Amino acid sequence: MGASSGVGAATAKELSRRGWTVVLSARSEDRLASLAQSIGPNASYKACDATLSSDVAELEAFVRRRHGIPDVVINCAGLGQWKRLQDTSPDELRLMIGSPYLAAANASRMFLSDMLDRRSGTLIHVNSPACYMAWPSAVGYTASRFALRGLHEALSQDLAGSGVRTCHVVFGRIDSEYFDHNPGAAERMPGIAAIIRILAVDECANVLADVAAKPRKLVVHPPMLRFFYWSNLVAPWLTRWLLRVTGARS
Repeated sequence: MGASSGVGAATAKELSRRGWTVVLSARSEDRLASLAQSIGPNASYKACDATLSSDVAELEAFVRRRHGIPDVVINCAGLGQWKRLQDTSPDELRLMIGSPYLAAANASRMFLSDMLDRRSGTLIHVNSPACYMAWPSAVGYTASRFALRGLHEALSQDLAGSGVRTCHVVFGRIDSEYFDHNPGAAERMPGIAAIIRILAVDECANVLADVAAKPRKLVVHPPMLRFFYWSNLVAPWLTRWLLRVTGARS
């Protein structure tokens, strides 16, 4: 899911380069068609709004008919502006919880029973540091990212010993179209984040392709981001304070 641009598109290209057959899915059919054409015969596509049950059913039928049960499902969709709750409309809240959380939950459940019967399969959820560390003026975005992390953690319990893996991949800031589509987000980035280098989409794609080949429960990238991950575990009050005093106030 989320394959039409950014990290999702780059990952599809990288997986195909490594010999995988890929099925591309996102809301934008035109962009999917162009991407599939650029990848070549290893790629097929099906437009889908994974928050809608009718679209989910159509995508599941398409994949089963064309390819059978996939080995890996990558949930890479996500949207949402960074706002305070009082500045966020109910429709915006619904969209943000829909993607990434609901889209990832629906995509993961499509083939989960078959993966369990087969005793193999991998679910990969791409997340933001906001799933661990909340910064100011991003309530809806943060809540949706916590929900995606909750999906992974709950699946980890259900899938233990089953042969099916769930993987949680947390990236720092990525040089992608997200900030173009969400004006003001870059300005609301906590100042402390400046010490973490910005990632290229191709680098993220390589990380995800590696996880698809050798699943790991948790990946936090780049390495400097791991410092904040561990500091948040050891001294969450300090991390919250740093994010608050260096974050947006508007």
